Amino acid sequence: MSAQNAHIRHGFGTVRPYLFGPTSMREFVKQAFGAEEIECLKAGGGNGFHVESKIGDSVIVMEVCDPPHPRGTPASVYVYVEDVDATYKRALAAGATSIGAPEEKPYAERAAGVTDPYGNTWYFAMHKRAR
Repeated sequence: MSAQNAHIRHGFGTVRPYLFGPTSMREFVKQAFGAEEIECLKAGGGNGFHVESKIGDSVIVMEVCDPPHPRGTPASVYVYVEDVDATYKRALAAGATSIGAPEEKPYAERAAGVTDPYGNTWYFAMHKRAR
């Protein structure tokens, strides 16, 4: 890690989505997006965890516990993926609900959207020049 970004946790990105949910959310991001868990620390009063997961070249932060944190609010996350259709199928298989099937968008992307079982919205896309 260069001295230029030494202040950034794990060296990934200046801005990170921060999500709250039950502990099962850890498995959802793994199944739907192929997330790699890079950190999991015990948090809160015993049944919670601070989790950082890498999706592609970015990191999301999750505070997970059962029951979920009462101040946690649903979030929306936009993720670029290599295959929108495959990601959509994996997300649905992992328990998500469709809010938009894969389709060509007028802004040069193929995109889709789902709501995970915890109320978070996930939009994912691939830019057309990536094909």
